[in-house]
Amino acid sequence: MKSKYRPIQYSGPEHEAAVQMNRRHFLGKLGMGIGGAALASLLPSCGNAAFPSNIPKPLAGILSDPHVAPKAKRVIYLFQSGSPSQMDLFDYKPKMQEMHGEQLPDSVRNGQRLTGMTAFQSSFPLASSYFKFQQHGQSGAWVSELMPYTAKIADELCFIKSMHTEAINHDPAITFFQTGSQQPGRPSMGAWLSYGLGSSNDNLPTFIVLLSRGLIRPQPIYSRLWGNGFLASMHQGVQLRSGKDPVLFINNPDGMSASQRRNALDHLAKLNAKRQEDFGDPEISSRIAQYEMAYRMQTSVPDVVDLSDEPDEVFELYGEDARRPGTFAANCLLARRLAERDVKFIQLYHMGWDHHVDLPKDIIPQARDTDQASAALVQDLKRRGLLEDTLVVWGGEFGRTIYSQGKLTPDNYGRDHHPRCFTIWMAGGGVKPGITHGQTDDFSYNIVKDPVHVHDFQATMLHLLGINHEKLTFKHQGRRYRLTDVHGHVVKEILA
Repeated sequence: MKSKYRPIQYSGPEHEAAVQMNRRHFLGKLGMGIGGAALASLLPSCGNAAFPSNIPKPLAGILSDPHVAPKAKRVIYLFQSGSPSQMDLFDYKPKMQEMHGEQLPDSVRNGQRLTGMTAFQSSFPLASSYFKFQQHGQSGAWVSELMPYTAKIADELCFIKSMHTEAINHDPAITFFQTGSQQPGRPSMGAWLSYGLGSSNDNLPTFIVLLSRGLIRPQPIYSRLWGNGFLASMHQGVQLRSGKDPVLFINNPDGMSASQRRNALDHLAKLNAKRQEDFGDPEISSRIAQYEMAYRMQTSVPDVVDLSDEPDEVFELYGEDARRPGTFAANCLLARRLAERDVKFIQLYHMGWDHHVDLPKDIIPQARDTDQASAALVQDLKRRGLLEDTLVVWGGEFGRTIYSQGKLTPDNYGRDHHPRCFTIWMAGGGVKPGITHGQTDDFSYNIVKDPVHVHDFQATMLHLLGINHEKLTFKHQGRRYRLTDVHGHVVKEILA
C-alpha cells in the first residue's frame, strides 16, 4: 500500500552536508551542539546583520578580565634580526681600548660554548669598538655615535644590558624569543596575545607583521615566527607587504562586485556554520572568522597603508626612507598608524645585523636604516598621547663576542654569536624611562648584575598587558602550555 504522503525533496549544498550524518555523527552532535552553544555564549557575534548570529566573534580573547591592572594596550616590537653588536651600540667598554688585540682571558670565557665558526680558532683577539661613545640625557646613558637619534631620546628608554638566552644560532634563538621555545611549532607572542586579549578593532587583525631588510647578508625570516602553533589559526599574524596588494587574496576577483562578494560570504558562512554544528571542529569557526576579516580588510587595509594624508613634517621626523614602501622607516610609520587603530601586537622584523666580518663597514648603513625611524616612532607616539599605553621594544635574538672572528686588523673585525649577554631597549607602556638595568663585565661577555632571561622578558611584557604569564595557558596533547613554558619571572625593577 502506497503512502498518501509524498517524500520531501531536498537539494543544494546544505542537503549534501545533512545526508552525511550517521549514528556516530548523531551521537557526537548531541554534545558538540551544546559545546558550540557554550562557545557562542562566551564570544559576542560579529555585529554584521547578514552574518550568522551563531558564529563567534573572532577577535574576542578568552580573558574576561585582566589578571593585573594593565599599563599597556598594545606592543610594537622592532625586532633586529641577526643580532646587533651590543658593545658597538649601547654597552660601552672603555677598558677594551687598552686591551685591543690582546687575547681574551681564559678566566672570562671559562670554557663556555662557542659556535662552529670560532670553536677551532687558535686565538681570540679582543676587538674594541671602532666607534665613539658619549653619555646622553639626564640619565647619562652611554650610546654609540652610530645611533645619534636614539641618543636624543635616551631619557625615554629603559636599557636592559643583561639579556641572555640559551640559543647560540639564529633560527633557534629567534624562535625562542618569538615563541618561548627553540623548537618550531609553538604559538608566537602575538598569537598568545590574540588568544588571551583579542582585539579592540573589528576591521583589522589582532596581530600584524611587517618585514624589511638591510643590504648586508640578511638571515632568512620564516612565517612560522608569527604562526599560531596549536592555537586556532585565527590567531596567527597577518603580514602586510609593500606593493600593490598589502595582503594577498583579500581583493575581489575580476568581475565580482562588493555586493556579490558579501552575498557569497554570507551563504558560505551559513554552510560553514552548519558544518560547525555537525562536527564541532574549531577550525571551521576560524575559517568563517578569517573570511569575514578578509572582507572587512578590503577597506581598512588600504586606509592604513595610504600615507598620502601624512604631512611633510612626519616624513622629516621618520626620514625620507619613510616615503618608500617596504623600508624600516616606512614600516615604523605604518606601525604608528596601526597603533592608532588599536592593533594589539605589531611586529617589525629588520634583517641584516649578522656581522661576522667587516663589521665597522657593514654596521654603519644598518644603524642608519633603523636609528632615526626607531627614535621617531617613540617621539611620534609620545606627542600623540599613545606612548604611555604602547610598549615599544628594540632588540635582536642574542649578542656578539668581544673577540674578533677571524683576523683582526686596526680598522676591521667581525664578531661571532654571543648568547651570554646582550642589550635591548624598551619604552612606554608602563616601563620606567631613563634607566639602565643590568650590567656586564669589562668584556661584555658575562653578566655581573641583574640577569634577565628571555622568559623573564616575556613574563614582563605579558604583565604590562595585564596578564599573569602563569595563567594564560592552552591545553594541547594532554599538557597545558604557556608562552614562558615553566620559567620566567616579572622584572619588577623596570616597571614604572
